[in-house]
Amino acid sequence: MNSAPNVRHARPDDLPRIAELAAEHAAYEQAPPPASDLAHRLKALLFATPTPRLRCLVAELPDGEVVGYATCAPELSTWEGREYLHMDCLFLSSDSRGSGIGALLMDAVTAEARNLGLTEIQWQTPVWNEGAVRFYDRLGADSKAKLRYSLAVPKRT
Repeated sequence: MNSAPNVRHARPDDLPRIAELAAEHAAYEQAPPPASDLAHRLKALLFATPTPRLRCLVAELPDGEVVGYATCAPELSTWEGREYLHMDCLFLSSDSRGSGIGALLMDAVTAEARNLGLTEIQWQTPVWNEGAVRFYDRLGADSKAKLRYSLAVPKRT
């Protein structure tokens, strides 16, 4: 039996666990919890046909426990005039950090970009997340200081 963790594409039966991990991720980043129907929302994004909008890779231990995930989607760069892969999330349960699983997820995201014919991956992490910053720096990633904004679109009345 293989004793190494495995990274694979998410399956529909992974959605409840992915939603749990997303809730842990939100709590870790001191953000509001995800929507209560997150698993349902993700199903529509991950498994839509003919082309899913979002891709999700999960890190699975030999016993089948999913301990992390990375989500990504192709996006456009106006300045570059080309697509890149935007990694929206990479998260590992607290007891799985520092075990090499994050690097396996990044390798899988890189392979996803390559399979899509994309030559760059972009993502962001909170400036206070020193562990993530060290991890991404060790990968050789470049960082750019920017502020991330969010604007709620009011409903029409």
